[in-house]
Amino acid sequence: MRLSLDALIVLDAIDRKGSFAAAASELHRVPSAVTYTIQKLEQDLDVLIFDRSGHRARLTPAGQELLREGRPLLDAAAALEARVKRVATGWEPELRIAVGDLIDFERLLDAVHAFDQVGGATRLRFIHEGYGGTWDALYTGRADMAIGAPDDAPPGGGFKSFLLGSVEFVLAVAPTHPLAQVPQPIPMQLVRSHRAISVSDSSRSLPPRTSGLLTGQPTLSVSSQRDKVAAQLAGLGVGFLPVRIAAPHIADGSLVALEVEEGKPTAKLHVAWPTKARGNALRWFLDHLDSEAVRRALCAGHGAS
Repeated sequence: MRLSLDALIVLDAIDRKGSFAAAASELHRVPSAVTYTIQKLEQDLDVLIFDRSGHRARLTPAGQELLREGRPLLDAAAALEARVKRVATGWEPELRIAVGDLIDFERLLDAVHAFDQVGGATRLRFIHEGYGGTWDALYTGRADMAIGAPDDAPPGGGFKSFLLGSVEFVLAVAPTHPLAQVPQPIPMQLVRSHRAISVSDSSRSLPPRTSGLLTGQPTLSVSSQRDKVAAQLAGLGVGFLPVRIAAPHIADGSLVALEVEEGKPTAKLHVAWPTKARGNALRWFLDHLDSEAVRRALCAGHGAS
């Protein structure tokens, strides 16, 4: 390759400082060294980068294009250098976080803002998973940590976890749904005869889990809590919804809360990570999420007990 990062650094400095001499001063080089670098670059690329016909050398169109396309390369090289240094001091180049569908992701963004102040060189990648898919993401190596992993870890060990909090549920339907007209409490046998709206487990390797479904109940599966709410608002079925999601719709009358003989148990959500993980970014998130205020916010007021 005939184009070097050093040549781009020199070219960028000349353009920003306005002259070869000023660029040499910024780069702590003698002017002749700067001139030689540009002359060699022109020779190697066989193009004229500067028009020297006037009183002051100016970039040619080819030189302008080289600088325009070269600056992103300089930025990428600087970012790579920073990441390498961070990795050498224990910071991961990337942290992949699987987020369960029962977590209020918008409130998790506060954690991202706080992390940016200390771990900005670590890229964050969030993966949204349905139900047991959070555990599966850890199990298959698709994620480095999970937030909102439900119930217990899969058998076999290899993970650490702590209780993040709990989420309470309410059974709800649209006002036009037949169950909205039935005297309460409603027998579970009657609920079983109506289609349930369920969020699919996104597991790829582990056996999929189910929750709130009755044996033999017809089901419409969707990929997120947002889709589940939309389906229930449309009167397409019945289902248990987190109280934080259902409450506004119940308040405005677009959903009706049902009293049933047997409710859905409170879901226990966990923060989990591989036992051998040691990175600083992971440790920062674990410490941050272990705050009672953060846990309550993510679970909409139902903190760990």
